[in-house]
Amino acid sequence: MAETQDKSIIQVQDVTVAYGDFVVMRDINFEIQAGEVFGILGGSGSGKSTLLKSMIGLNQPARGRVLIDGMDIVAAEGAELLAILRRVGVMYQNGALFGSMNLLENVCLPLEEFTNLPRAARETIARTKLKAVNLEGSEYKMPAELSGGMRKRAAIARAMALDPKILFLDEPSAGLDPITSSQLDELILKLSRTLQATFVVVTHELPSIFKILDRAVMLDGRTRTMAALGRPGELRDHSDNPWVRQFLRRGIEGSAEPAPS
Repeated sequence: MAETQDKSIIQVQDVTVAYGDFVVMRDINFEIQAGEVFGILGGSGSGKSTLLKSMIGLNQPARGRVLIDGMDIVAAEGAELLAILRRVGVMYQNGALFGSMNLLENVCLPLEEFTNLPRAARETIARTKLKAVNLEGSEYKMPAELSGGMRKRAAIARAMALDPKILFLDEPSAGLDPITSSQLDELILKLSRTLQATFVVVTHELPSIFKILDRAVMLDGRTRTMAALGRPGELRDHSDNPWVRQFLRRGIEGSAEPAPS
């Protein structure tokens, strides 16, 4: 796992997310250290992806702040918002690749939007990113020609296009078979080491949770707030919250605690 730099790069402060009168989550507080692989965990409907969207400026919280490198993405506008967005890359849950574009064109998109580099330079960078995720030689393939795991890797390559300090990955292993999921976990660990970037990963996959995460926040959809914060193994073995132990021990032979819904 990553060696953290004991420096907070993301601060989520008193965040409450609501749609009208319906509160999705409330009073969320945690910090993420530079270089960490940090997880956002919870059951279905707990607000994991919603929280991630609030952290990257796609959802406006009803209350609270999200600081990225000391800048509040909730309040930022114009040039300040663009400066924050240049620091982050996002892999969305289903990859969100443009089906009418090949992989090279997909990875070039952020470079076209945020830089003035000539086409040849953009394509050179895109090829480098695709090579980093083991997709060298697939530059001209269309998303429909790829397996699920390859589409996820291509989406990570696009997220890396601008060399961001922070990478947000929304359910990277969702829908993948165990072998492909394990290979993707290995890739994330490799990228964490080589890029020296911070990773924020939304996941509910137990193998991924214990393999790649340094720390995690757990959201409880019943109370609509945080249930725990810490290292996954310590939360599984020592949390004073029974639901946290249940969630992290599901599938363990002999466990008397049922998995949460």
